[in-house]
Amino acid sequence: MASALRAGVAGLDVTLRLTLGILALASGVYTYLGVRDLLDGAPVLTFFAALIYSAAVSVAIYAFWTMLMQFLPHVRETASRIWLFGAMVLGSLMIVAMSSWLNAAALAGAAAIEQHLAVTLQDYTRDLDRSHNRALGAQSLLPDIQLASARFSRLAEAERSGALTGTGGSGTVVQLLSQMSNQLDDLGRQLVESGTRTEQLYTDGSAQIAKMRELVSGSGAIKERSDAFGAEALRLIGTIAAMEQSSMAPAVKRAADDMGRGFIAPAADGRTPDLAGRQNAVVGNVEKAVAVQARALSQAADGIVGDGPVEPARFQPLSTAEAVLRYAGDFLPSWAGAISIDLLPAVLVLALCVVHAAIRREDDPTDAESMTAAQLLTAMRLLREVEDERQIAATPQPAVEPAETGPADLPAAHSSTVTPLQPGRGAKKE
Repeated sequence: MASALRAGVAGLDVTLRLTLGILALASGVYTYLGVRDLLDGAPVLTFFAALIYSAAVSVAIYAFWTMLMQFLPHVRETASRIWLFGAMVLGSLMIVAMSSWLNAAALAGAAAIEQHLAVTLQDYTRDLDRSHNRALGAQSLLPDIQLASARFSRLAEAERSGALTGTGGSGTVVQLLSQMSNQLDDLGRQLVESGTRTEQLYTDGSAQIAKMRELVSGSGAIKERSDAFGAEALRLIGTIAAMEQSSMAPAVKRAADDMGRGFIAPAADGRTPDLAGRQNAVVGNVEKAVAVQARALSQAADGIVGDGPVEPARFQPLSTAEAVLRYAGDFLPSWAGAISIDLLPAVLVLALCVVHAAIRREDDPTDAESMTAAQLLTAMRLLREVEDERQIAATPQPAVEPAETGPADLPAAHSSTVTPLQPGRGAKKE
């Protein structure tokens, strides 16, 4: 098994390096797309700055994971392995900080800006409706004002025949009642005019909201759509401000307060003391009625005014990276993909650690308790061979005596080279 694992690791060496290279390149590309929107300046400078940053990220990712693949699976000491795992965690966090969020900006940046536009549009729609409701609420005071005006007008007509003071004519009481009726009529006409203007402003605001909605869900470059959305938002803010100014609720409240606190009783113009006394008595009753009516109008207007005028916030454009960070919870799949591109090699490192640990376990000597019969027979055979070799090496070898040499032992080849003597002339013949 150990040899098969070694062969598998060796066979995957090129694949692992190629995988790391592709992942680092992909991360660099998306990092370039993400960082390009964050830089301002000349196009050439922006291009080279983003390119250099993305290249640095790719090289750092490739070198970091390559080093861990080379060293971490082979480290067996516990303390050293813990330190390397700590370095892997720290490096992973740094990779997320310098690359992954930019990858997420490249993957979901346009969608995040659209999300920001949609949220802002929802806020503007709510502000427009609130302002319109406040303006319409002021219109609800119109029936009360008209009823009060009609009441004072009827009393004035009744006083002309002497129904209040007992003396007919157009004296002090008639003039006072007619004056109060006219003031309320003027206030009612202003409410009617403000209602017409409010409806026109609400129509304009609705058209602007519809155009902004088209920009949010439309097609085209997101930056251009965001700029157009900002321009429409500025016009909508002006429309809401104009609608707030057209609301008559604050004006009705001020008029009611002035009517109650600033009532000036006219002097009685009766020709006799008795008539003058009766006029003063009626004027006092009218003053009380005006105070009651003014208090009722003031309370109704105060309920409409509420917490004050609607003040919509100005539109704040965001870059793709800022939008992705602000609405990160809405783009979790994009974040998962961006982080996986950078941290997938961690899984490969852990897998290599497991494989090399298995190889080391296979290479370790087998315990007697876990040996199989085949392993035991193989071990006995190897032991016998070792013992035989050891005995052969320990057995002494007999010494060899050197042979004596003499003329008789000369090689025959030597005798063949000797020339025999020939008998001389003086030799005797037998």
